[in-house]
Amino acid sequence: MKPLQGIRVLDLSRVLAGPYATALLADLGAEIIKLEPPQGDDYRHIGPFRDGESALFTLNNRGKRSLALDLKTPADLALARAIAARVDVVVENFRPGVAARLGLGADELRAAHPRLIYCSISGFGQDGPFRDLPAYDLVVQAMSGLMAGTGEDGGAPLKTGESIADLLAGLFASWSIMAALVGRGATGQGATLDVAMYDALFSMLTTSHALHLYAGVLPQRVGNRHPLSTPFGCFATSDGQVVIAVLNGRQFATLARLIGAPEAADDPRFASDESRTAHEPALKALIEDWSRGLTTEAAVAALAAAGLPAAPIWDIAQAGSNDHAVARGLVSLLPHPVLGLAPTVGQPVRFDGEKPVAGGSAPSLGGDLQAILQEFGLERTA
Repeated sequence: MKPLQGIRVLDLSRVLAGPYATALLADLGAEIIKLEPPQGDDYRHIGPFRDGESALFTLNNRGKRSLALDLKTPADLALARAIAARVDVVVENFRPGVAARLGLGADELRAAHPRLIYCSISGFGQDGPFRDLPAYDLVVQAMSGLMAGTGEDGGAPLKTGESIADLLAGLFASWSIMAALVGRGATGQGATLDVAMYDALFSMLTTSHALHLYAGVLPQRVGNRHPLSTPFGCFATSDGQVVIAVLNGRQFATLARLIGAPEAADDPRFASDESRTAHEPALKALIEDWSRGLTTEAAVAALAAAGLPAAPIWDIAQAGSNDHAVARGLVSLLPHPVLGLAPTVGQPVRFDGEKPVAGGSAPSLGGDLQAILQEFGLERTA
């Protein structure tokens, strides 16, 4: 039995943060009823496509059932409200205030259904001066402090390669829903959850918080090296780069011997993590005198043999297809109504040695309407 077996969720969300949150819940056994407009979630129309099916939609809507309803019509809106009265959780990511204007807001639904857990996901939260700002992942990355501290030394700010603000908001949404379910089990009362992409991303910048709140300095862009620890970054090899992560004096002395410079361990410039960071250019040059003479594979092997954390830089194909990734089951194949078997990357946690993943891939638009109405004892009127 999966941890969330028996929990029903009405998913009013679209695109990424909300669907990602509910996909995680689906992996753990929750029944997700995805309510889409007649034209479908926006992500159904965003590529890349395979056999006409959106990869992004397929990946982030696994394990769900689909209803296609037009909330602008009174009959369909009434149906959505009736379903909301029969579920454990509602998730929405409309602009703040829109759900309430539709009659699907937290106050109204919870007044009729006190055990309901209602989770709103938005860019900047349900209150505050930025509440109504349009919020895309790039906007939140720009305003959170993440971009300002990310990039090459002396270069321009950079975003991450993934929609990290959306994904983190989805992760925190699923986390808070499960916490609220535990709370409801103790009190019998539901909860109203306010998840902001801005808050979620800002909360994760722990190194930046350490520098700003405790050291009184702003994080500087330092490329692929760690802003506080050295040597902790990328170093050139004869055919690419090797990642080396050295955090303490014992590891540094081992590295110094490995690269043929044992005297570096006694050099005052490199006596502590802080002083090594202050003299990073000189230390990097010393290490690269050694690493440039080796291939990446040879450098990783030498570092590993010495017990030092090191790695090559892999692309996503290498990361997902190596023997370890296969053994850990990072990619699953789930049945899909059009694709047959669709590759899926489910939640990563193992429960008692098993990795729960949704039983099926993404649904066809509106394909579960009649079955769901029958289960709930409802009828759709014209």
